[in-house]
Amino acid sequence: MEKRKLGSSGLEVSAIGLGCMGMSFGYGPPQDKTQMIALIRAAVEKGVTFFDTAEVYGPFINEELVGDALAPFRSEVQIATKFGWKAAADGKHNCAY
Repeated sequence: MEKRKLGSSGLEVSAIGLGCMGMSFGYGPPQDKTQMIALIRAAVEKGVTFFDTAEVYGPFINEELVGDALAPFRSEVQIATKFGWKAAADGKHNCAY
């Protein structure tokens, strides 16, 4: 897997990342957690070290899924997240800032 350096800090990630939104949000009902953990771990085995999630995907469910899946690999991967969203009671999301 090719790598890319981000910014000037020396942070290096795989050239291909895995966006995890559709695993729990956005494209129909949440997928089976066990299968999604297996998928994320298979990506690590293929050399993926960059994963994207957000608190708004669920809310919080996707970050928990990604955290559970990547716990054994935490020192080997980078997780990107977005924040600043507030889930409303009606299920819609509002920017909190």
